Amino acid sequence: MTATTTLAHTLTPQAETGVGTWASDGWAVTKRNLIKVKRSPDMLIFAVLQPIMFVLLFSQVYGGAIAVQGTDYTQFLMAGIFAQTVVFGSTFSGSAMAQDLKEGIIDRFRTLPMSPSAVLIGRTNSDLALNTISMVIMMLTGLLVGWRVNASPASFVGGVALLLLFSYSFSWVMALLGMSVKTPETINNASFMILFPLTFISNAFVPSDTLPTPLRIFAEWNPVSSLVQAARTSFGNLGATPVPDIWTMQHPYATVLIGIGVMLVVFVPLCIRKFQRISAK
Repeated sequence: MTATTTLAHTLTPQAETGVGTWASDGWAVTKRNLIKVKRSPDMLIFAVLQPIMFVLLFSQVYGGAIAVQGTDYTQFLMAGIFAQTVVFGSTFSGSAMAQDLKEGIIDRFRTLPMSPSAVLIGRTNSDLALNTISMVIMMLTGLLVGWRVNASPASFVGGVALLLLFSYSFSWVMALLGMSVKTPETINNASFMILFPLTFISNAFVPSDTLPTPLRIFAEWNPVSSLVQAARTSFGNLGATPVPDIWTMQHPYATVLIGIGVMLVVFVPLCIRKFQRISAK
């Protein structure tokens, strides 16, 4: 029995309406996507191997050549790796939506008694689950190379929650991109054009004040830099590293929460409208 057939058995007409039906449909599609991952474990394996590779590459290969004022480079690095991984993990939403459109799965969904937005909710929820697994693997790898949490348990949990919430909101951006491209192959090139500047022109791997002036200004106002700064603060990894005198860096939590709110308010309705237009064709 395929994941889509399982979904058809799960989505049966119900007496409940409104939020109850919407949540039930969203959970059914989430379950379908997780079953698909279970049956294609290579997807999960490569999603986990990439962050492990980055942790080992930067901490063991480049770590000895990069000095950060006020703290050990491994402590400085890990929040950047966490942020990069959850942002890169959001591309699953875009690539999966593009693949489903190509394979005609969306046409199959149209015949089921379900909320139109359930496909999008299920897609972003399942990617959140994959990002959570990646986070756990990364943290274990970080502990092996010397990373430590120097903050309270509540602060640590808050930092992890902020990273995952940012990844969830960014998944909606990538889902819209996935529905806008003509082929699944295009989404990889299109997403990298967005993700590489956001993650590498930031304070994820080096302090922003070491960058040339135009790149430094971009990095200081880059939302990923604020996410990294908030994660470092939550995990107690800042040490004595100077904090740039920029509002986004002085108030990273507020900046990230504003960014999350903007992405959800703007891209959730855009995604739903785009999906409805596609489904109506």
